[in-house]
Amino acid sequence: MSSLKLSNVEDLITHVAVIGKLIPETPENYMKLTRLAWSFRRTIELMVREVANKVSMKDATKKFYHVLPNYVYLESAYKYAKLIVEGCKFNNGNPRHVHIKKLFIISRGNKCDRGNRNVKLEPSDKYFQVLIKYPWDGSWVNCRAFFGRKYIPLLHELVKLAKQRKDGYGIHIVFREGRIEIHVSVPLYLYLEHFSLLKREGYGLIAGLDLNSDRINMVVVDSVGRIVTLKTVWFPEVTLHGYSRDKARDVRLKKLKELLSYARRIGVKYVTFENLFVVKKRSKIKSSSGNRKISRFAKKQLLQHGVLMVLKLGLTPILVDPRGTSSSCKHREIMKTKGLDRHMASAYIIAHRGLKVIRNH
Repeated sequence: MSSLKLSNVEDLITHVAVIGKLIPETPENYMKLTRLAWSFRRTIELMVREVANKVSMKDATKKFYHVLPNYVYLESAYKYAKLIVEGCKFNNGNPRHVHIKKLFIISRGNKCDRGNRNVKLEPSDKYFQVLIKYPWDGSWVNCRAFFGRKYIPLLHELVKLAKQRKDGYGIHIVFREGRIEIHVSVPLYLYLEHFSLLKREGYGLIAGLDLNSDRINMVVVDSVGRIVTLKTVWFPEVTLHGYSRDKARDVRLKKLKELLSYARRIGVKYVTFENLFVVKKRSKIKSSSGNRKISRFAKKQLLQHGVLMVLKLGLTPILVDPRGTSSSCKHREIMKTKGLDRHMASAYIIAHRGLKVIRNH
């Protein structure tokens, strides 16, 4: 059975980012790269207003060509601005008040451009030569990129496919404190060919996961819906005021991997998540501290990583309707009859909805 067809995750994840260290070869190249990043950031801030005003990509790119004279960079900026506006709507924010702090550059991939028109990857023995288009004079910024050893065969194959015009790769260059990162967008199918474990039948068990800011609850049921086991992983420290967002994300991902690895060991075959991408707005609660925790919790991002982890473990992800999983008559009834707290009751409902998907498939 195809996991992608069962769960429709091809709409959720199409590519995976492989991250490396980018080093400009000369001080002049560093200055050019920095200027490009400043212009790209400014372009996105301008594009956000255009997207909020429903200006088309064609008209917006023409309007700001004088700021960043390269249509591929401009189209990438417009698409990123669109994501920002959608995020503001989901979080009940105002896109016109958006201010971007970090410096970065994005160039979309295209197989017709032999991978990417603005950023070219060339394999070498110990690193990748990276050429980045500098749009003001048409020159190229020369850099070197270093990736983890396990990613080298994958990237070599990606570059080969790009040169054959069979696939493309998007590039995201991010300026961090003291370093520059390059994120190469790899097609999901190619990534899984290199890193997924063999498909495992297990015992046909179904796990339901309830993702929260400070914990993840899991209920495992069998093919007739009986509870096999319950498990929770906690990380309350990540919700404390002043805790780094990046560190919080890493902690959540580590705990999620721990939980999914346990599920695989006990014979789980299917892992069910709420399809949070059908939720148009984030709901608010009365507690101000609770709202702070929710606003700092990238639940959709955790879901994407969760689905990818499931695929890498050789399991089958399932996405189900999130309505009524945390506040409904059925939810209250399950808490009472099964003796579960509200988060475990949510995970139980999610698992049963996964079982229903399997039966109807």
